[in-house]
Amino acid sequence: MTTQFEGIYHGLGTDVGELRLATIGLGWKSVTTGSQVTVAASDIKYVQWLRVARNFQLRIILKDNRRRETFDGFQREDHEKISHVVKQHYNVILETKDVSLKGWNWGALDVQGSDLAFLVSNKTAFEVPLSQISNSNIVGKTEVSLEFAALEKKNPSTPSASKRKDADDELDEDGEHMDVDDDDETPAAQAFHDMIKEKADIGQVTGEGIASFAEVTVLTPRGRYDIDMFPAFLRLRGKTYDYKILYTSITRLFLLPKPDDVHIIFVVGLDPPIRQGQTRYPYLVMSFSRDEEVEVDLQLDEATIESQYNGNLKKHYEAPIHEVISAVFRGLSGKKITAPSGSFTSRDSHTSIKANLKAAQGDLYFLEKALLFLVKPTTLVEYTDIASVVFSRVGGGMASARTFDLKILLKMSPEIVFTSINKEEHELVEEFLKSKKLRVKNEMNDDIAAAAGLDSDSDEDMQSVASDGEDAPKPRPAAGNDEDSEEDDDFQASSSDSGSPSASESDDGEGAVTASDDSGDRDLIKKTKPKKTKEKKDKVDKAKGSKEKKGKKPVDDGNPRPKKKAKKQDD
Repeated sequence: MTTQFEGIYHGLGTDVGELRLATIGLGWKSVTTGSQVTVAASDIKYVQWLRVARNFQLRIILKDNRRRETFDGFQREDHEKISHVVKQHYNVILETKDVSLKGWNWGALDVQGSDLAFLVSNKTAFEVPLSQISNSNIVGKTEVSLEFAALEKKNPSTPSASKRKDADDELDEDGEHMDVDDDDETPAAQAFHDMIKEKADIGQVTGEGIASFAEVTVLTPRGRYDIDMFPAFLRLRGKTYDYKILYTSITRLFLLPKPDDVHIIFVVGLDPPIRQGQTRYPYLVMSFSRDEEVEVDLQLDEATIESQYNGNLKKHYEAPIHEVISAVFRGLSGKKITAPSGSFTSRDSHTSIKANLKAAQGDLYFLEKALLFLVKPTTLVEYTDIASVVFSRVGGGMASARTFDLKILLKMSPEIVFTSINKEEHELVEEFLKSKKLRVKNEMNDDIAAAAGLDSDSDEDMQSVASDGEDAPKPRPAAGNDEDSEEDDDFQASSSDSGSPSASESDDGEGAVTASDDSGDRDLIKKTKPKKTKEKKDKVDKAKGSKEKKGKKPVDDGNPRPKKKAKKQDD
């Protein structure tokens, strides 16, 4: 006897199909693609009925407790029929599972079979399959961050990996709902983190390892990690963090020499990136010494190497460690390794130049198809994404500046500015970028020309001021000496005592002027002399008045005497 239901979805897929329940088991078949899913009656452990987005769901829990099958699209009235069928064919009771609709963001955590359930008022709010958890990290003291593995694009019943590349979430755990003993000093977040690692097999090595590398120096994220290579993924194990990285997440590989001629940098591009707390690392950057060698035997036979890896791996390696690790990464991930081609060399014959990105100093590599800045923040700029490149000089366009800035204007993103580049690298960088058919604008020459123009203008202004000072008429004192000299003022005052013409003319506020002086000279003298001349005249008049009040007059003996002697007798 077979019971059939139409308009049923399998898992998260969008294909509609038919579900048939029989004594030997159940089977689902897609109407559009013809794909099939079968479950034997002997594998069924229990069956649940719950409300979901697409009406009602029939959940089949299997006996291995690590796998389940779900079917959506049932109507409410189908409950009684399904309950009777599963009791008759599989000898299990259809369990009705309540779902919380409160929308609270606080509750309790519970591991239910192969799922991590978040409960609100003892009802399930949502569930996370433990098999989809790829990593767990402790954020602070009370938070645990869970990262989920990207789903394969080739599976039509699951969303594409591109839509799930940032699939991660955080759970706050204060210990209220964790089963932790009061005497146990382990924080609740640490206990939850350990439980997730155990249940989801995050910290376990599953499958047979191919190769292992111990104590590898990693620059980002900084630390020393053991790298275990497996057929489908690699395990990055550190003292605090463990990462499971699928080979399908590797996007790029770079093998670059450092300018110190001592180390080699191996860069692994990741999408989705790995995460430590709130920081994401889209690039895994390793550092190796050139002279360090290693001997490794891969746990693969020759037939497997030829059939599965197209001969891109070798059974035995004995070479510098950076060559061995890069070769193993290339063989397992199927990605090519990008290395400097030699088309760009700096003034010191290196493949990179020193530059700053924001506040960090690093090495800027000019590769064949992209710019790569190492180490923090590791930045990759494809030439195809660049709209234009602008060279500008530091210090307001001064020709004496020793560095310059390289501004990268992108087509779809904000600009990137590399600063503090030695000016001796300018011609080499500009020539290389022009060879890549990029639009290059050089503001350095414009700045120098503008600065030179500004200096010439200043010189002309200074010359005009100097010429104006030479052509302008200079005021001349009455006695032919410096008009600002106090001795000349005293001399002029003594002349006014003797009743000289200059003294009488000073009453009108004018200084002594010769016949040869022109009107311009007189105008200047009027502007510069009247104040001092008038002050001296007032002093002289005051002195004469005081003498007249005292009644001192020269003695008249009938003999003519010089005025000075008469003045002396008066004294």
